[in-house]
Amino acid sequence: MIHSAEEVEYTDLKGLLILMAAKAPGGKKRPRRKRKLRLSLRQSKIKKADSYTDSLGWSTDVGRTLEDAPKKAEPETISIQCDMCGSMLKIRKPTKARYSVTCSYPECGNVMSFD
Repeated sequence: MIHSAEEVEYTDLKGLLILMAAKAPGGKKRPRRKRKLRLSLRQSKIKKADSYTDSLGWSTDVGRTLEDAPKKAEPETISIQCDMCGSMLKIRKPTKARYSVTCSYPECGNVMSFD
């Protein structure tokens, strides 16, 4: 029931005429060629120009040995003489400008304050 290349007639079950568009003239299109991909996990040749250097993990310092452990810095100490009894006291160097020191001699117990 084809009248022209542009329209196709169909009749449905009730006998009604249905006009539908036909396929475009010119025939079949050629199917596209599928590209073949080569997938491999190994590289055929290792390039010598590209070198990988690991910056994480084990230390690469060759000059440092296990015996050369870094020494812990001990806090600086200062010596202060008590005003009352004259005993020498070794204390850590204070971080603040104002501080007070209590004499460690049991019979003295003097409190010295520094501004």
